[in-house]
Amino acid sequence: MAKHNADIEHWDVEDPQFWNQQGKRTATRNLWISIPSLLLGFAVWMMWGMITTQMQNLGFPFSNDQLFTLTAIAGLAGATLRIPASFMIRIAGGRNTIFLTTALLIIPAAGTGFALMNPQTPFWVFQALALLSGIGGGNFACSMSNISNFFPKQQQGYALGMNAGLGNFGVTTMQILVPLVMTVGLFGALAGEPMALESASGTLIGRIEAGTDTWIQNAGFIWLLFLLPLAIVGWFGMNNLRPISPNPGNPLQAFAKILGLYAVGILTSIAGVLALGYINMWFALPLTTALTLALLRLLPGDIKPAIKKQFGIFSNKHTWSMTVLYILTFGSFIGFSAALPLSINIIFGNMMDVAADGSMTRVTNPDAPSALTWSWIGAFVGALIRPVGGWISDKVGGSIVTQVISAIMVVASVACGYVMMLAYNATDPNQFFWIFLLLFIVLFAASGIGNGSTFRSIGVIFDAQQKGPVLGWTSAIAAYGAFIAPRVIGDQIKAGTPELAMYGFAVFYAICLVVNWWFYLRKNAYVKNP
Repeated sequence: MAKHNADIEHWDVEDPQFWNQQGKRTATRNLWISIPSLLLGFAVWMMWGMITTQMQNLGFPFSNDQLFTLTAIAGLAGATLRIPASFMIRIAGGRNTIFLTTALLIIPAAGTGFALMNPQTPFWVFQALALLSGIGGGNFACSMSNISNFFPKQQQGYALGMNAGLGNFGVTTMQILVPLVMTVGLFGALAGEPMALESASGTLIGRIEAGTDTWIQNAGFIWLLFLLPLAIVGWFGMNNLRPISPNPGNPLQAFAKILGLYAVGILTSIAGVLALGYINMWFALPLTTALTLALLRLLPGDIKPAIKKQFGIFSNKHTWSMTVLYILTFGSFIGFSAALPLSINIIFGNMMDVAADGSMTRVTNPDAPSALTWSWIGAFVGALIRPVGGWISDKVGGSIVTQVISAIMVVASVACGYVMMLAYNATDPNQFFWIFLLLFIVLFAASGIGNGSTFRSIGVIFDAQQKGPVLGWTSAIAAYGAFIAPRVIGDQIKAGTPELAMYGFAVFYAICLVVNWWFYLRKNAYVKNP
């Protein structure tokens, strides 16, 4: 009897007999190891939204601007690392890649736990750990590429939908679990002493008053309980498909390739972060992407043909139109997931106080709603509804669904910006919280449905050779939303005009309406309603 983790030399899932006799069993096993691995990748990548909120509550000596920057750095790294990650399966093998990329998450998880034990930890340490957390974001590209190879064409939607949809639940899992584990000394003396809250906080089950002991370090350490066994399960339970990865080499050689690819992404992410100190974000991000692609072309060995093939997609106009539309959907989902917790904390955690002479100053809101109690709902709705978007799109066409959700997002974004302005300037911001939260849930739901519709459109528009590279490219660029949204919203809150961020997003969503109509819905559209 062959070992579960043996390399597979023959793989023909389009042959019904092969699929039913052995393919289905092997594919299902690999899928159900892949899903929790991707879920934990999302959790470690996006944990900074919750961690920075609690750092603020505990009085860590960093400004709001610095805390938003940590969330943004993780976002930038996660997006950039998706570019090299999209080549890993072909050159290193699925089992080798998923094992190592899952195991690598132990570094930022453990490092963050140790760093949070001391409020005097230098800011650069947190910046480095946020950067390394981006490995979790990069893992999406190799995970999706790997699973697409295990299933026949007629089951691609199911397999990729399950992998991506349940993987996205890593955001919600993190947003619920992190606040809860911070309330107890889960690891005893091993994790150090608790700290007392300076400002009220909360969990899914309620408010936590100032002065309460909090183990913020558990936000990093908790993932070790899952990552260690999951890496072992991945090593002993997954497979390399030799028809897809003909020359992965021995495991150490495969690991060297994977580390080399991620080293390029880490290097260009650092360059992107440094560039942001000198040039505008809208120039720094394209520069980071271009630098990543350029360095990948210089890597030796069997990555060169894969890179050359990847570059072929850039001559197809639909690559660019679908990139814009994927930013609309996944970019909004992941961006708002990153930005919402700290936005709640800053906008509703303070209120306007009118002095006797009529002057107004911002003071602490003693009854502020806790971001840690409420911010998980949006990402939960967005992830939960994603398969619904794909199902509806199968019935009526992906571009019609994309058009409807784009219109909804224009309206919801403008309304949300207006409510944020009212709340920021109010003497009682709490009265605006529920409409604010509801509007963000609408944005999450629309972006989640759009995730399903754009995913289907890519599957219809592109052939089997281009579909994988296009998915890797669009997911990488859209993931920059996890960087852009915290930066844009954070900068505008700092300027006292949070509404301008949301109005700006509404303008982009309106542009997406035009792009989608021009390419896919007008009378002589290039591809009619894919």
